[in-house]
This record gives sequence, structure tokens and C-alpha cells, in this order.
Amino acid sequence: MNPNILLSWQFPEYNIYERKKSWYIWAGIFFLGLLSYAVFTANFLFGLIMIMAAIILFVSHNKEPENLNFSLSEKGIIVEDKIYPYKDIKKFWLLYEPPEVKNIYFEFKSSFKPILIIPLQNQNPLKVREILKKYLTEDLEKENESTSDALARVLKI
Repeated sequence: MNPNILLSWQFPEYNIYERKKSWYIWAGIFFLGLLSYAVFTANFLFGLIMIMAAIILFVSHNKEPENLNFSLSEKGIIVEDKIYPYKDIKKFWLLYEPPEVKNIYFEFKSSFKPILIIPLQNQNPLKVREILKKYLTEDLEKENESTSDALARVLKI
């Protein structure tokens, strides 16, 4: 199956934030505080989760993110080699508040699939919206990013 590509671009698999030395100091204090709490309360599973989170942050900080290919086609959306047919997508919405937030969100009909977030990069959001509206329902009520996404962006994690 070779769908007709209407628009395509690349985006990094995750954001890299510019962090100052003070960020690392505060993150270290916070991490040690949570780890101390886990030991003090004998909650070793929580302590293990904290250690795993620190390792993930360290590894992702020391690795360049890969660029992923994204395409809008007549059949569906394509991320790398995976095609998500439009019939499997419930709705989409755009959040465009540059320079912080420039994303397309796709909600699937299956509640087992998480919301797919695609950075717009330098794409014209009106053109993207025009293409998607031909195939999907747009959710105009969504005006803000989720609390967890906003918190992750503000905390630079």
C-alpha cells in the first residue's frame, strides 16, 4: 500500500531542554529527598521507581533524539513506517501557542491507545488543519495542553 502523501515533515522523538546548573542542583535535592522518604517509610518500590526515573533522565540527556518522519496521507497519518488509518482516529485538535506549544493531538477510537502528540515544527497550522478536516472531526473545545504536558515542559523533563 503506497498512500498519496499530502504533507510530511520530521520531528525529534523528544524535546531537549536547555538546563542551567541550578536545575541540576534542585533536581538532585528533590531526588535525594524522595529517595530518603522512600527509605524512611520502607517503600522500596517507590525508591526503585525514583532510581529508574533518574537513570532514564540521565540516559535521555546524554543521547541525541532521533528524527521521526510524519506524513498526512489520503489513507491516514503515518509515523515512520506505521500507518494509522483515519477510521481508527476519533478526533484531532491543534494547539498553537508559539514558541512553547505547537502540536497536533490525535485521539483514537480505542481507549487502549494513548493520545498521539505530533509537534508541528515549522508547518503552517492552517494548512495542516485544512487537510485533517477533510478526514477527521476537529475538537474545538480543547484549548490547553494537559496538565502533565505543561508541567513536564515547565520543569524541563
